[in-house]
Amino acid sequence: MNSQKIVTEFKKSSASQGGQQECVEVAHTVDGGRAVRDSKNPAGGLQFYGPGHWAAFIDGVKAGSFGG
Repeated sequence: MNSQKIVTEFKKSSASQGGQQECVEVAHTVDGGRAVRDSKNPAGGLQFYGPGHWAAFIDGVKAGSFGG
């Protein structure tokens, strides 16, 4: 089970600090995973990812696996 204890502040990507309207914010959890929320609606809910799943996601982003 992923930890749901958040141990850092939520932060937006530096790439989304300009005029971007569709952003997410990410915070670290106590187990090394991440909590993710919509920056436009921070009270709208959180998604939690364990450290292994987060690492796999980051590896996929770096590899260009998401077509962006």
